[in-house]
Amino acid sequence: MDNQPVWFITGASKGFGLELVGQLLQKGHRVAATSRNVAELRRAVGAETADFLPLAVDLTDERSVGQAIQATTEQFGRIDVVVNNAGYGQLGSLEELTDEEARANFEVNVFGTLNVIRQVMPQLRRQQSGHILNFSSIAGIMGSFPGWGIYCATKFAVEGLSESLAAEAAPFGIKVTIVAPGYFRTNFLKSGSIKLAENKLDEYRLVRESEAYHHQLQQDGSQPGDPVKAAAALIRMVAEPNPPLHLLLGQDAYHLAGLKIKALQDDMAQWKAVSLSTGFAEPPQA
Repeated sequence: MDNQPVWFITGASKGFGLELVGQLLQKGHRVAATSRNVAELRRAVGAETADFLPLAVDLTDERSVGQAIQATTEQFGRIDVVVNNAGYGQLGSLEELTDEEARANFEVNVFGTLNVIRQVMPQLRRQQSGHILNFSSIAGIMGSFPGWGIYCATKFAVEGLSESLAAEAAPFGIKVTIVAPGYFRTNFLKSGSIKLAENKLDEYRLVRESEAYHHQLQQDGSQPGDPVKAAAALIRMVAEPNPPLHLLLGQDAYHLAGLKIKALQDDMAQWKAVSLSTGFAEPPQA
């Protein structure tokens, strides 16, 4: 088993994380998986094997993250793939959400990811190898969703820091992939994975309609994406010698990313003259 990759996965007790853990263990990979509640994680995975290391971790506490990284290297000797999957959605207009609600979403979605990166990079640099998968969202590419401003902001941040990380890590043989899913039939829309604003304002009709729409998706289980296929696709992608920096998951994500690119190109073309008019005038030619 020593030649099997070692995976370190956050947010592994549900959703994409849980599906990844299950498929990886079936394939004989070694997996360290984190959750705030390790008992819940053990029950969800349902496997007791030397290849599985369940860890109780508070991602907002860098010491807790560091202890988990150390425990993983002590048990398995190395870490090959890091999956920053943990996070939650915060719904509510920018006016409605309190400073506390907004900062809490950043603490988990952004700073939790940064804590893992800071703690695992020394190990990956020593190995001169590794692959970091940072979960973003189509909401990290397109932000025009009423009520999702703070969540979009956290995922835009993940996109930006991941692109810089890819440039910084490349000299050490470390790869980075930003995973941007659309809607998948996970429990993301259920209690614990999504929070609503505590103080709602009646004037935000579009935000209330967005909340109702996502509640209906949850009730119907009508999200178009299959998490089983998505996890399998990620495992295949990691095995490729030249994995992408950006990986969209789902037809909806692919379509919306195309719309964002077109909207940017349209604005660039329409306002090109203004964009180019802001430089210093060229000195006259002699």
